[in-house]
Amino acid sequence: MAYLLRRLIHIVLLLLGVLVLNFCLIHLAPGDPVDVLAGEMGGATEEILAEIRAQYGLDQPLATQLVSYLGKVATFDFGQSFYYNQPVTDLILARLMPTVWLVVVSLVLAIMVGTWLGVVSAQKPNGWLSHLITVISLFGYATPVFWLGIMLVILFASVLPLFPVSGMIGASFRGNTFVFLLNVLWHSVLPVVTLATIYLAFYSRLARTSMLDVLGADYIRTARAKGLRRRLVIYKHALRNAVLPVITYAGLQFGQVISGAVLVETVFAWPGLGTLAYESILRRDSPVLLGILFFSALLVVTVNLLTDIAYRTVDPRIRTS
Repeated sequence: MAYLLRRLIHIVLLLLGVLVLNFCLIHLAPGDPVDVLAGEMGGATEEILAEIRAQYGLDQPLATQLVSYLGKVATFDFGQSFYYNQPVTDLILARLMPTVWLVVVSLVLAIMVGTWLGVVSAQKPNGWLSHLITVISLFGYATPVFWLGIMLVILFASVLPLFPVSGMIGASFRGNTFVFLLNVLWHSVLPVVTLATIYLAFYSRLARTSMLDVLGADYIRTARAKGLRRRLVIYKHALRNAVLPVITYAGLQFGQVISGAVLVETVFAWPGLGTLAYESILRRDSPVLLGILFFSALLVVTVNLLTDIAYRTVDPRIRTS
């Protein structure tokens, strides 16, 4: 309980620092969101521009705006979108689940498949299968995520039209909940494969290296000397210890996966936070962008906390200490 309380205090302080830093950086960046709004409207007089600035509090000093913003965030009010003229919280919550779905499914797929490839590769490190997995991993690790996404769009839009290449559900979708889930899964194939491939390559290399270290440990040699089945030695005794670095890096890498999801969502027109962030940057919609950055940071610190809990569950030595 004391451990969780300390972690929660650290999370609150970290999120406060994220809010202040992001607010200052976005408002110190060149450009005026009111000018963007005026351009969308086809032009406006100085009086109208001044009225818009007063409406959104942009005529106040930066310090005053920051204090006002922090006070609103304390009540879970992230302001009003300049462009959509809707509460930022509503916009983000409407786009949050598609991004969480994409990131979680991609990360789980990358961890599971990457770890399995690493375990297979470590059992015969000098075999042809191990070398093939290494080549595939290096290719995936070196491939830019946006390039892979574009190649998949070209392949499955022109050459082999097997999967949808944009959106989360079909434009003419009709059906019950089960059909809806199938439709989402069908549209998720290419974005998930694109995002997972990049990180799958790293996890396979990490799992392979960790597995080779564990297989050379004394307790593994003892287990083999006792006559235990090879499969039992590999998947019960060795894998449980070899998977610890994978769990650790998965939590640390969650933020990178979210940033990669921005590119994937843009390529596949996925209706998530990445697409919304891209549109908000183009439109200088700072309240929406600040809200997205905050929710992304909240997701990252939450996953890191869950990773620590999982680590303590898997490794009894940490739990007892």
